[in-house]
Amino acid sequence: MKMTLRKRCLALVAGGLMAVSAAPVLAVEQAASVDELLKLISSARIGESQEHKQREAEFQRNRQDQQRLLDQSKGVVATEEARSAELEQTFADNDLKIEALRGQLNERLGSLRELFGHLTSSAGDVRATINESIITAQYPDRGVFIDELIAKMSSDTRLPSLAEIERLWAEMSREMVESGKVVKFPATVVTAQGDQEQREVVRIGSFNLVSDGKYLDYNARSSIISELPRQPAAAGGAAKLQDATSGFTSVAIDPTGPSGGNLLKALVDSPSLAEKFHQGGLVGYIITGIGVFGVLLAIWRFGVLSSMSAKVSRQLKNPKQAQENNPLGRVLKVAENNPGLDPNSLELKLNEVVLKERPSIEMGLNLLKVIAAVAPLLGLLGTVTGMIVTFQQITIFGAGDPKAMAGGISMALVTTVQGLCVAIPMVLLHTLLNGRAQRVLHVLEEQSAGIIAENAEG
Repeated sequence: MKMTLRKRCLALVAGGLMAVSAAPVLAVEQAASVDELLKLISSARIGESQEHKQREAEFQRNRQDQQRLLDQSKGVVATEEARSAELEQTFADNDLKIEALRGQLNERLGSLRELFGHLTSSAGDVRATINESIITAQYPDRGVFIDELIAKMSSDTRLPSLAEIERLWAEMSREMVESGKVVKFPATVVTAQGDQEQREVVRIGSFNLVSDGKYLDYNARSSIISELPRQPAAAGGAAKLQDATSGFTSVAIDPTGPSGGNLLKALVDSPSLAEKFHQGGLVGYIITGIGVFGVLLAIWRFGVLSSMSAKVSRQLKNPKQAQENNPLGRVLKVAENNPGLDPNSLELKLNEVVLKERPSIEMGLNLLKVIAAVAPLLGLLGTVTGMIVTFQQITIFGAGDPKAMAGGISMALVTTVQGLCVAIPMVLLHTLLNGRAQRVLHVLEEQSAGIIAENAEG
């Protein structure tokens, strides 16, 4: 019973110590008696007391570090506040200096204030003109002085000297003088293939640059001289001008702008006749093929009818000798071969011969009429197709970019023009050939009626 009481005491003490620390629990499990348990509890309390002291010491050290960082931060704030006050004082002093300088400037300007205002405006206009002028391609460094002068006058504290004003006037005068000269100078030219070549460039006033018979483009921003990707039709005059040494030479120039010409660029960008033809697309090719076929057919029939008309005319001059190489001769030959027939039978035979001759005389005329009617319809088909393409481009890209719709509109317009260009000549050719054919048929019918009348009288 004594052992049972001891075990109960040990269990109660161990249960209370489990809530304090894990180490005493292990000690309880290893204790053999109550005395040992008390010793272990005492040693555990001593260990916990030492651990708490270490934590308190560490906390004190961290608190001291925090106080040190706080003191450093307060010192930095005080330094920056002092620096801010110093900068504010400097700013105020600079404001006073600026006001003093402005007053000094106004005192120096006096009645010349309006003059220097016009000078600043003129310098800005000269800079804009020089930066866009093709004369700068020959004198690339002349804009540096203008930029420096404008920067100086914009400072509000420095006035241009008399020498600078005279140089500005000289640059203005040089721009006017050079705009009336045709001069040659060496320069680097970028070809249409992207290669750089050292060439002799001819400058035509402030209008155009030409080299090797080709018009050039000058990019004012990059100071690059390059060949136009396509040359205008009047490029031949540029070659003559470059080869000329004196006298007058006819050459086309673009007077629309000082930078080389917007009109020339627009003229170069305009499509040629061949490019307009290809804009018609598949429908345009079909219309052109039909038109070519119609023209060839009309030429062939014109030759046949002309030869037939000539033979019929010769047969009319000698009706007594019928020849079978022409329609009229074959009609007369029937009358000669049937001299004893009654008028009705002879009329039937002659009508039969005329009906046999009619298809060979009118061959191809109906086809020309069909071509004249179909060509405008094909043009209308191309117009509708082009408008469909245009609306598809509007659906995809919107209506903000006209170039995106240009292809469909070009197809619509070009095919309409092609259809009319085929239909109108076909109508005229059909009318001409039909008139020749009807004249031949009229001669045959007239002669047949005459032969029948003579037979009836006989």
